[in-house]
Amino acid sequence: QVQLVESGGGLVQAGGSPRLSCAASGRTFSRYAMGWFRQAPGKEREFVAAINYGGGSTVYADSVKGRFTISRDNAKNTVYLQMNSLKPEDTAVYYCAARDTRVYSSSVYVRASEYQYWGQGTQVTVSS
Repeated sequence: QVQLVESGGGLVQAGGSPRLSCAASGRTFSRYAMGWFRQAPGKEREFVAAINYGGGSTVYADSVKGRFTISRDNAKNTVYLQMNSLKPEDTAVYYCAARDTRVYSSSVYVRASEYQYWGQGTQVTVSS
């Protein structure tokens, strides 16, 4: 069982650059593929970014490509989402997700159904 705890959200002005963190419990974090998703009020949860176990493979939603960067520090059991040039439409609850691939794979995952573990979410509100 893996527990994920997000932090770093809050109220941010448009154009701001907060960094979200997701701390994971467990000794096998390094083999987990990780992802960030978000859910705005009245909308479905959507994919934001994903990273493979070692950080060598990443993928982004078109809406955040060039503005957001996902990274991980396996020594700290933490994955990050650096968010730059925030827009009001980025307002959402941001969720961290983990998938135990059981092998060290370069694969990244963009569907919420592919992840086994979820954090509780952190609210990011972007004011214009």
